[in-house]
Amino acid sequence: MNLLLNGLITGIVFGIFMQKAKVLRYNKQIAALRYKDMTIFKFMLSAIITAMIGFYILNDMEMIKLSIKGTLLGANIVGGLIFGIGWGILGYCPGTAAGALGEGRFDALSGIIGFFTGGIIYAEIYPFIQNNFLKIGNYGKITLADLTGVNHWIVIVIVCGLFICAMRHFEKKGL
Repeated sequence: MNLLLNGLITGIVFGIFMQKAKVLRYNKQIAALRYKDMTIFKFMLSAIITAMIGFYILNDMEMIKLSIKGTLLGANIVGGLIFGIGWGILGYCPGTAAGALGEGRFDALSGIIGFFTGGIIYAEIYPFIQNNFLKIGNYGKITLADLTGVNHWIVIVIVCGLFICAMRHFEKKGL
């Protein structure tokens, strides 16, 4: 099957899951940022678990080849701050903004315009970023399995266990 068609189908299914979980709603986003409702975090953790297991199964079957990105602390900190501030101001992250617009919430449109504007600005100042932030805390292409020296499936089981414990804790607290 065509890779683009697979991506389209997967994207539609993921969008349906986001809509059904109500994570596209502004009030859910703000409640998550205020640690009042962990629905979005539980949704993200379950998506991470699913993707992590799926990617490593496909990698082990040699159907894909993982392309590990470098660990760049400076870039991650600056990017995380920009992402977090934007999410806090808009009330949507990029994925949920697109989904919210798809549901007819036009308040997300200003954020989507901002994403594209930010992308253009980023492209223009990339040489400065590359020469400054991308050199801070460059640890190369490492994974938790590389760092610990254990098989990636052991790391996956531990990470999944921690995520499941976190989700159960949120559920017990009514979050």
